[in-house]
Amino acid sequence: MKRIKCPQCGALIYFDPAKFVAGQKVMFVCEDCGKKFGIRFGLSKLKDNPTDEEEETRAGNAPYGKIVAIENKYSFRQEIPLQLGDNVIGRKMRGNAINCSIDTGDLTMDLSHCVINASKTKNGGLKFVLRDGPSNNGTFLNGERIDPQERRIIEPGAMLNIGATSVMLEVEE
Repeated sequence: MKRIKCPQCGALIYFDPAKFVAGQKVMFVCEDCGKKFGIRFGLSKLKDNPTDEEEETRAGNAPYGKIVAIENKYSFRQEIPLQLGDNVIGRKMRGNAINCSIDTGDLTMDLSHCVINASKTKNGGLKFVLRDGPSNNGTFLNGERIDPQERRIIEPGAMLNIGATSVMLEVEE
């Protein structure tokens, strides 16, 4: 199954791409807002926009861990790989130049909400430091709000609340 977003309200619409051929135009009607729109199947002209399979492969091979956005009423489950250095986390929006964007309809999550800095320790392990963006609604670590100037070392399994979205830090051993 593939998914597309309604261009008007952002609701997700799921469909089976195996039922269509390249070059075919398909019309959709959003069940939430009633917007009618069409897409044409074929090769994407946007080479930097990965498919779902490419994103899953990339997230599964993240050598420096990943954050997992837990599914809620605003978004589906997502795995976002972390890199060494600053990983700026926020809401996905066209033109937003952050490296860990979460595709969500959660407007309480800022475009640049918080930062996880990943670094290597002297013994070869990984160290993760969390700081707030600063964001409008705050960043919460295991239910406790982090001050905008505060930095906290976080461990794998830590639960972050970014707006109404819950995110968990995962590191593969």
